[in-house]
Amino acid sequence: MPGNITSAAEVTHISKHGFWLLLGDEELHLPFDQFPWFKQATVDQITTVEHPAPDHLYWPSLDVDLSVNSIRRPADF
Repeated sequence: MPGNITSAAEVTHISKHGFWLLLGDEELHLPFDQFPWFKQATVDQITTVEHPAPDHLYWPSLDVDLSVNSIRRPADF
């Protein structure tokens, strides 16, 4: 894939309240009450995440696209 190489996105922990996503040296929390698309998802669906651009995350099996900034500051979106 042409373009800039971004750091890999890795899900590090899943709980009944949400999950934690590691982007480089930053760990982000996605609580299910703020990101309801993931609440009924399987572990495989949540952990299969792509990071195609610096501010873009994509979960292909859920067809969910999110801005990294929307995870950092969900109240702004």
